[in-house]
Amino acid sequence: MTTVPLVATTPELAAWLDANAEAIDTTQTHAPDILPRLAQAGLLRIGVPAESGGSGGTTVDAIRAVAGVAAHSLAASFVFWGQRTFIEYLLHSPNRGLRARWLPALLAGEMAGATGLSNAMKYLSNIEPLQMNAAPLAHDDTGAVTRWTLNGSLPWITNLRHEGFIAAAMFDHNDGAAPSIFAIPHDADGVERSDDLDLIALRSSNTAALKLAGTVLDTHWQIAVDAPAFIAQVRPAFLGLQCGMSIGLARRALDAVATSSAAARDAVSDETAELSHELDLLSGRLFDGVEHGTFLSAPTALFEVRIKLAALVDAAVRLEVLSAGGRGYLRGQGGSPRRTREAAFIPIVTPSIVQLKTQLAQHRRVQAA
Repeated sequence: MTTVPLVATTPELAAWLDANAEAIDTTQTHAPDILPRLAQAGLLRIGVPAESGGSGGTTVDAIRAVAGVAAHSLAASFVFWGQRTFIEYLLHSPNRGLRARWLPALLAGEMAGATGLSNAMKYLSNIEPLQMNAAPLAHDDTGAVTRWTLNGSLPWITNLRHEGFIAAAMFDHNDGAAPSIFAIPHDADGVERSDDLDLIALRSSNTAALKLAGTVLDTHWQIAVDAPAFIAQVRPAFLGLQCGMSIGLARRALDAVATSSAAARDAVSDETAELSHELDLLSGRLFDGVEHGTFLSAPTALFEVRIKLAALVDAAVRLEVLSAGGRGYLRGQGGSPRRTREAAFIPIVTPSIVQLKTQLAQHRRVQAA
């Protein structure tokens, strides 16, 4: 068994997630319910300073909380990750007014926070251009831009709740200014949310496309003026919280092996012990790097942890399938089929494993040169 300490959900939330995990994964029935239930359990406040309305603790505590939810439902933990990552943006943003205005509603689960920075991550990795553009509209007496017209589209953002959301996105500036990050409210003119994407799983995650056409925002909505520097600052939390999804899913799959027959457990005992030990080592490396800030100056070390955790999730879920045998291929006979679908998503969530491996290869080429 693994010994990684996860932050336990409340008994009520755990029971609700276990009872509805299949429906959360395959239907949109519970899409409105996930965020309020996470908030009611107090999970959104973990790792947020008390003076900011949180319950204290560190980002590592928040990662463990994401892992705790992922052990019951990856879709719910995906929503949790998006919300908690957006909260992290506001905690790091120099825009105090934006933080004061929106943080209480985000922590209470009354407003959804969507981290639409997938395009930004790919842009900074030289994979694709920015898909969002900001054109100056008004200036102050010093010549500084105070209002912008925003255009563009993002094909995939999670946690765009129909009940209300605020999304982060990185914008190129056509006046030559550095790319910046804006918070986009759902009810601003020109903001259009698509229908939910036709995903094969994670269907209650409120995942949709977002389009902006002539949306006008001012400095009150700017999360960061220098987007590349800001992303480098928040990346350990962004990826660390994301890794919590892998940790929780791998943990639950390995625990499920213990419920198989004695003969099956004995047959895979060596592999179970090896994967459990590796999960502990990778989790410890992740927690240590996030807690002590070493990933700020060594992001490739964090990339390597994310890559290895994705491989471990795949191995753990395959081991669960192996130990379950034919029983696991029947509907209603445990969560093995769902966790197989969930595991298939881990490598492709941005930054994907392919993108991270590309970054590592570029880093090694630079070092060799």
